[in-house]
Amino acid sequence: MESGSNNDRLTDKDNANSDSTNKAHNKIPSEKLQRAGKVLRNAILSRAPHMIRDRKYHLKTYRQCCVGTELVDWLVLQSACVLTRSHAVGMWQALLEEGVLNHVDQELGFQDKYLFYRFLDDEEEDTPLPSEEEKRESEEELPETILFLAQIGPDALLRMILRKSPGQRTGDDLEIIYDELLHIKALAHLSNTVKRELASVVIFESHAKAGTVLFNQGEEGTSWYIIQKGSVNVVIYGKGVVCTLHEGDDFGKLALVTDSPRAASIVLREDNCHFLRVDKEDFNRILRDVEANTVRLKEHEQAVIKYTVISGTPEKILEHFLETMRMDIHHNPAVDDFVLMHCVFMPNSQLYLCIIFVFIFNIVFTYHAASPPGSEQERLEYAHNSKRRVLILVLRWANTHTYLLQEEPAAISFLEVKLSVVVHYSPYAGYMCDLGVVLPLSLFRSCMEIHQLEHLCLLKTVLQYILMSGGCSLYCTLKSKATKNRKYDNKSSNVIQYRPNELIFLVLLFTILDVCVNPYLLFLFVYVIVSLCAFVDCVSQTPLPDQEGPSAGSMSTFELMSSKDLAYQMTMFDWELFSCHELLYHTFGCQSFRRTKANLDLFLRRFNQVQLWVVTEVCLCGQLSKRVQLLKKFIKIAAHCREFKNLNSFFAIIMGMSNPAVSRLSQTWEKLPTKFKKFYAEFESMMDPSRNHRSYRLTVTKLEPPIIPFMPLLLKDMTFTHEGNKTFIDNMVNFEKMRIIANTIRQVRHCRSQPFNPEICQPNKNQAEVRGYVRKLCVIDNQRALTQLSYRLEPRRT
Repeated sequence: MESGSNNDRLTDKDNANSDSTNKAHNKIPSEKLQRAGKVLRNAILSRAPHMIRDRKYHLKTYRQCCVGTELVDWLVLQSACVLTRSHAVGMWQALLEEGVLNHVDQELGFQDKYLFYRFLDDEEEDTPLPSEEEKRESEEELPETILFLAQIGPDALLRMILRKSPGQRTGDDLEIIYDELLHIKALAHLSNTVKRELASVVIFESHAKAGTVLFNQGEEGTSWYIIQKGSVNVVIYGKGVVCTLHEGDDFGKLALVTDSPRAASIVLREDNCHFLRVDKEDFNRILRDVEANTVRLKEHEQAVIKYTVISGTPEKILEHFLETMRMDIHHNPAVDDFVLMHCVFMPNSQLYLCIIFVFIFNIVFTYHAASPPGSEQERLEYAHNSKRRVLILVLRWANTHTYLLQEEPAAISFLEVKLSVVVHYSPYAGYMCDLGVVLPLSLFRSCMEIHQLEHLCLLKTVLQYILMSGGCSLYCTLKSKATKNRKYDNKSSNVIQYRPNELIFLVLLFTILDVCVNPYLLFLFVYVIVSLCAFVDCVSQTPLPDQEGPSAGSMSTFELMSSKDLAYQMTMFDWELFSCHELLYHTFGCQSFRRTKANLDLFLRRFNQVQLWVVTEVCLCGQLSKRVQLLKKFIKIAAHCREFKNLNSFFAIIMGMSNPAVSRLSQTWEKLPTKFKKFYAEFESMMDPSRNHRSYRLTVTKLEPPIIPFMPLLLKDMTFTHEGNKTFIDNMVNFEKMRIIANTIRQVRHCRSQPFNPEICQPNKNQAEVRGYVRKLCVIDNQRALTQLSYRLEPRRT
């Protein structure tokens, strides 16, 4: 083993001046990057030859060089894969790290400035210009080259930023580092505040050779490490390798926390490992002392709120945000987070009461009991502003949770009844009435109705779970005192599906709902229904014909349909299913809210259905030429889905084409024209999961709503945050967790912030036929059956 504790470990400044300089001058560039540099140079000489020329600066001539800003401008214009200027900077930095591109004075780091850079091929004098044949080859290779650099560019940009000393990092640099830290497994339990602090001090460290010892057992702990790339072995004297750590894992923290010697040795398991390092001084300042620096607010010797990582009792969080709300700005992030997330830790009924007792009554009675100091006008202004804050909160709540107004009579009462009681007791009635602040006086009279409504909503959730199973649809009206004969609208979330065997129970059920007011009887009845349905399922297990999947493809039907029309109708259907608020129900569990996530379940099933549709059609197509046409058709549909900003169906189609049953059909793919292969390669690059799907996330940031995002990734983000952070800490709400999840929900709401324009596609005569086809896709949902069909088309080669 080769020790790296003294020689291989470099400070941030050393990394900047030594490691990368050696990389640029001593390391032979990889063949792929060397070819990428040659292709870009030839393309520039072909398309914009004026960019590479001799330049003068301060009476000195620099031969055959380019300007950093011009290189960025040129690259951004070449392909949609280059998402931002910083993305382009990272792509050029990847070439600079390998020595394919160099700064004329050998300074490290590519910058989007008026600085001179030179290609490796131009380092020697009298380098010949590329021939016409070389230019033609470079033009053909350019899209694939840019795609390759677009994939490795973000990592190169991050490394360049991390090599800067903390004092040299700009605000944009810190945001890029912070975004990287958000998705590191080892940091999931830390608050965003701590991660932002870490972004300013974390250091990049790399080691080239496997077997290098990062530190030895018994040494003093000086740093905490996070594995960014590669893996290491944990070695203990007398035991050997006890475990292996991989990307996203951390080590070295125990010695810093306990101020004790290293408990094990760390040895590189593979070549070219990258680490993020936090030194002891910064670690102690940010992590170990963060709890000591937390300010707590106590009432009756119990903590009710604490700052830094904001957590507190629901009532005190609400009171704190109302007191600190700024009325001179439209966007109050903390208040918006509370409005989005309060249902997780504070049900609506509790919110109504809190606004009454914790704030409104507190203001009125406190005003009379102990008026704030100041003149009469100042006291009037204080009362006026306090009520305005309540009004702002209520209006934001109503705007955010509009769907609740259709389901909760108490919510309607909350918005309709005026502050008559408060006005009656207040000498400032004019201010109160002008503000129109609402008070749910009927809330006390409708407590029983609220309980009934909650039970009915829960019952509806259970019924949908029991009865959602294909077949005909039944649109129901729930009749009770709580619902006031309100009819549920004809949306997928309110559709109750039934099988013929279950219809006998359904009639009886809604008869009982008309008269049953005892929740215990309701739950007893549901238990009986579940048992009977399970019994019927056990007795009759004969699959329906359409459950076995199609035996022949439908290419003859949809090959005559326009690819754009198919993508449009798929987008229209996805837009109907795409919802926001059900994400919370999925993450925290429907039982916590007593609501259903039927739309989200249908949306996710739709994603799987589209993916299987692609695989099914290809595997049921026996002719090679027809299969090639199918691949071309699906690539066109995917391109139009991306054009319509339907990224969910776009990903479903591309993932279907990358399914093993399709990707193994080498004869079919070989016949696919080069143009379509390049399109597919570009689409696949958006699916690149590295750096937490950075490529996809950068693409979304460039789009304007309406957008249909890649829903499985959003669910993964929310689940990752939910499972990695406790909802309650010391019996207080972990509001930092609420902020992170609210940010994801806000992104989804942004996607739906504009209506989908149905006029983006001109209607054709067969529009109804296309619509019917995409909403009833026939698929084989058995991967083993699809694989068998694939092997029949193209048997294994011996």
